[in-house]
Amino acid sequence: MSITQSDILYEDNHLIAINKKPGQIVQGDKTGDKPLVELVKDFIKIKYNKPGDVYLGIPHRLDRPVSGVVLFARTSKALTRLNKMFKEKTIHKSYWAVVKNVPPHESDTLIHYLKRNTEKNKSFAHDKEMPDSKQAELYYRIINTSQNYFLLEVVLKTGRHHQIRAQLSKIGCPIKGDLKYGFDRSNPDGSIHLHARNISFIHPVSSEEIEIIVEPPKDVLWDLFRKSL
Repeated sequence: MSITQSDILYEDNHLIAINKKPGQIVQGDKTGDKPLVELVKDFIKIKYNKPGDVYLGIPHRLDRPVSGVVLFARTSKALTRLNKMFKEKTIHKSYWAVVKNVPPHESDTLIHYLKRNTEKNKSFAHDKEMPDSKQAELYYRIINTSQNYFLLEVVLKTGRHHQIRAQLSKIGCPIKGDLKYGFDRSNPDGSIHLHARNISFIHPVSSEEIEIIVEPPKDVLWDLFRKSL
């Protein structure tokens, strides 16, 4: 799998944003599969005929089965500033999630306490604070429905491990295909119906307003929702 120009959502001297496909890993893991960060380095090296190593910083990540926009830093200055912006929550991200069960409300803010189990690579959402737990907050609203599914827009207020997956599962709405968090069957390609659709921020170097929007992958259910919006 390689990166082509069609995968590039935004690029300048300091930043590059990629449309991540489900199944791609952002950073290397124990599987040994070539991660997205290395594929993007290869792309930059070839496109600009760069000798030696290509610098690419990782200010945030997406889970392997999730699709959508991933932002990388092409300079250390941009990475330092992006890390600060993510920490201070001045970068805004929204997602689309497809769930089978109707949420308790048309829209709501969810606050849970997430406790990560590294052995299971899973986070558990609790209603009350637990030892070693971290507060997790998100906002969701129903933006479309089909015969069997509901399309939610999700806006993250915090950035925790598997946060959207764990919190939606906690309210009885596991994401389609997400066996780990309680959906009854997997998607054939191993993806889940969670898509990082939008990221907006002030450029860390030029200070211009940037908004990057990407549509979900081609898929019967995604296509159904997209056509009816």
